[in-house]
Amino acid sequence: MRTQLTTYFARLFAGDLSAFGGPATDEALAGHIRAEQMSLVLGYSVGIMLANACNAAVLAIALWQSPDRAFALIWAVTVAGAAIAFGVQSHASRRITKPQFVSRRAVHRLVRNAFVLGAVWGIVPVAFFADADTGGKLVITCLCSGMLAGGAFAFATIPIAAIAFTAPLFLGIAICLGRSNDVAYLLIAILVAVYGTVLLRAVFVNSFSFARRVIRQVEAERTVRQDPLTHLPNRFAFNETLDAALKRLALSGEEFAVLLLDLDRFKEVNDKFGHPAGDEFLVQVASRLQRCTRAAEHVARIGGDEFALVMANLARPEDALEIAERFVASFAEPFPIEGRQIVGATSVGIVLAPRDGNTALDVMKNADAALYRAKKAGPGTVCFFEDSDDRVSRDRKALQSDLEGAIARDELFLAFQPFLDLAENRITGFEALLRWQHPSRGLVPPSEFIPIAEETGLIHEIGEWVIRRACATLADWPEEIRVAVNFSAAQFHNTGILQTIVQALAHTKVSPSRLEVEITESMLLSKYGSAASILNALLQLGVTVALDDFGTGFSSLTYLRKLPFSRIKIDQSFISDMLVQPDCAAIVKSVISLARDLRIAVVAEGVETADQLEYLRQISCDEVQGYLISRPVSADGVLALLDTKKLVATYAA
Repeated sequence: MRTQLTTYFARLFAGDLSAFGGPATDEALAGHIRAEQMSLVLGYSVGIMLANACNAAVLAIALWQSPDRAFALIWAVTVAGAAIAFGVQSHASRRITKPQFVSRRAVHRLVRNAFVLGAVWGIVPVAFFADADTGGKLVITCLCSGMLAGGAFAFATIPIAAIAFTAPLFLGIAICLGRSNDVAYLLIAILVAVYGTVLLRAVFVNSFSFARRVIRQVEAERTVRQDPLTHLPNRFAFNETLDAALKRLALSGEEFAVLLLDLDRFKEVNDKFGHPAGDEFLVQVASRLQRCTRAAEHVARIGGDEFALVMANLARPEDALEIAERFVASFAEPFPIEGRQIVGATSVGIVLAPRDGNTALDVMKNADAALYRAKKAGPGTVCFFEDSDDRVSRDRKALQSDLEGAIARDELFLAFQPFLDLAENRITGFEALLRWQHPSRGLVPPSEFIPIAEETGLIHEIGEWVIRRACATLADWPEEIRVAVNFSAAQFHNTGILQTIVQALAHTKVSPSRLEVEITESMLLSKYGSAASILNALLQLGVTVALDDFGTGFSSLTYLRKLPFSRIKIDQSFISDMLVQPDCAAIVKSVISLARDLRIAVVAEGVETADQLEYLRQISCDEVQGYLISRPVSADGVLALLDTKKLVATYAA
């Protein structure tokens, strides 16, 4: 019972309308309603405080001939000074962007201040009425009536504050009138009671109507500002929060931090269990992240697996670090999804405003740079923005800009690494490997520019160039030689890719059977539905399809059964260890045996020693690829490698 009473009074003095029978809300929505209520109160406060100062001055003049003149003057000066100071403060507060959330403590302070102001005016009839002349009594009566009405109006959306303000006034008037035997004053008392009842009823009606209107408005805005999956604020809402924080920074110097998060293993969850499990993973992540923040702040989902938080009113950088570490720690426990225990992780980049930027563009650019460094350091890393991050970010931007014109400047080229058929000891094809010869940076590794191409969409233009160049080069090779081209996820799921392949083959008059498309399991599984249709279309065209990096994914066997692969490539991590680790050898032998039963050819990647080659020959691997056979060569060096006699002499058993 005591707990229930405590909870009730906590709700009551926090302005929660459900304490009076109004609409019930959760804390987030209640905080938003409180923000709207406080905004209205601040809007009225300047006028109300000026009225208080004016009323105090009028009272002092009315009591100038009274025996209580000195006390009345002191009281009037004190009230007028305090009212003017509070009015100035309220005016300054209104210039700052309206907050989206107001805590219960802020309403507690408002109720307390309303009570103090009401008590100050409640003293007037008790202290001054009895000794005032007729004119003074009339002024006191009018002032008290006016303050009752004004207070009820000012706090019309917050019943507890209206009660806190009017109760001392009612009490003071009751004490004053109770001392008088004049029937006229008894009639005044009746009128005050009637007017007070009407006023308070109007306050409750207005406050309930106001709350319901705010609730409807919030629900309507959720479709625009809320992520439909996680129910967190979306990018639009986050940008509004960031803009509001920047305005407060400019107006009042209120510092803030932005935390940018990226899920380190979300792609693995999607790849292994599919999109429904990925969605559930995001929902659970959102719930854990939100529990790590302060009540007035909300994590926003601003991208597929990217989240962000604006920490307002930042007292010290350690506060931002503490929240970031909570985010990281929230992933310590596995996520129960579809009967499985899934392990997740996140990296966090932090920027501090205004130290790291005072515009939305600078803040988010630097947050992204800090996050990039955190992700490179490994899962669960938290990094504050540093000047070196800006240099790295600018370097990536410059690399992106250079990549946009790399095709036009003829800086991209293909290198070719051969496949060796172990049964016939001859080269049967080449894998086309994309290279970028930058005019000032030199040879840029694909691991640096391919992710940039995928992020910016340049991969489509580059991918089409690779297909056309590979087919054009293939046209000069013997008819029995094929070329394999790697596809990225973005490129593979571009519906125009089929047309590009058809046009390239037709233009170069190359047989479709000589073109092989290599896809990795990690990029395939996340969008299995569209992948199957494109793969079947490629097979109908006559193009062969290979599954690269076999064994490193989660569902390799499932996809061998469901999708029409012509060839699989065993990942080099198994090949490099198969002679020293029995489990790797067992995996390689099992894959080759399985592929033979499924009538799928096998290529072993990363062959670097003669012993590896001999072992693969003994277990009947179809083809091998690696530095032992040849490093990647230019198009001009391909014909030299096609010297069959040289290969037979070198690799014969």
